[in-house]
Amino acid sequence: MLDSLPDSDTVLAQFNRLIGELLRGNVSRNTFRPWEIDVLLDIEMCNLRDSNKRETLRRYQKANQRHMEKGARLPLKLSQYLEATKARRQNTGAGASKTSAA
Repeated sequence: MLDSLPDSDTVLAQFNRLIGELLRGNVSRNTFRPWEIDVLLDIEMCNLRDSNKRETLRRYQKANQRHMEKGARLPLKLSQYLEATKARRQNTGAGASKTSAA
């Protein structure tokens, strides 16, 4: 499947279009690439609260921009992004508590 993917710039543009459609609330097309379906299903499975869904999707989009600029062929799934964010927060919190305990 990776061999049939367009270059990462094209995939990033397609990803940005998909997220833009989600943020506007009007996904009106009926044809999706397989990786777009994976991303959409993963977003749905994450059960984001409406109160912070838009901001989370914006941050997710920016994280994917950085991810793709580093040479990735496919965007991160939202669940991967949220897990990495959670781990980063826990590591930052653990480092801060060790510093204050010294």
